[in-house]
Amino acid sequence: MLKVAVVGAQDILGQELVRTLEAHHCSVLPLIVAFAPTPDLIKDYDAVILAQPEPTGLLDEFPGRVLDVTADASRGTPAPLTGPWGPENRLFVRPAVEQILLLLPHLVENLGTVSGVYLRSVSHRGEIGLMELHQQSVAVLQGEEPDTTHLGYRAAFEVVPQKPKGRITDVFTPTFHGDLLVLNLVNLEKRMTKKTNLPGQVKWADTPPTSRDVATRSEVLVYADLDAKGQYATLVIGFDAILWGVLQPMVRLLSLKV
Repeated sequence: MLKVAVVGAQDILGQELVRTLEAHHCSVLPLIVAFAPTPDLIKDYDAVILAQPEPTGLLDEFPGRVLDVTADASRGTPAPLTGPWGPENRLFVRPAVEQILLLLPHLVENLGTVSGVYLRSVSHRGEIGLMELHQQSVAVLQGEEPDTTHLGYRAAFEVVPQKPKGRITDVFTPTFHGDLLVLNLVNLEKRMTKKTNLPGQVKWADTPPTSRDVATRSEVLVYADLDAKGQYATLVIGFDAILWGVLQPMVRLLSLKV
């Protein structure tokens, strides 16, 4: 039985991690940062999952594997997008959208060039994102200027485009859960068609999914609109960023089985 400690088990993401690990028959040690956990607590564990930044000194001599799933993680090696954990001792997860983009060749035959917009909820910032959007919204409704210190930007009632990254532009939206990827596909040489045999947990939708449609479900919902010649297409892909960006990668990396 794999022994895993979860740092930050008191917040929403930490609770989801604990539930997922227990469902996969792991021995789980929930650690609350405010209680100042010590290295002795984790010395016999196989892995540590960081749902919050690590307490000073906790992992200095920890010989096992460390997976950082915090929003601003950068220490260690980016986790592989496919397959189990490699030789590295410390990994950090990639954004959920990178996992979703891997699905594209399984959705459309003769996939052409891809560009689009990623409509991103505050759930990628974990508990801070959810609480700050709530508090900012209350402040605005009361006619006050919201405090943006913790989140770093005004989220309440605002749509905030980011600088483009290649052909994809992130847009922060004032939603709690449920992310949408709106993609434009172009292939002037070969006809694009929808594939019928989709990967597990991916479904075609009859209408474009909303953030609410995908906020609390495990499936990725995909709507496709292709022109008559199959040269131009629009895909609207809805997904839960916590599930596809944190929970499923963790299960894959640790090679967990139900």
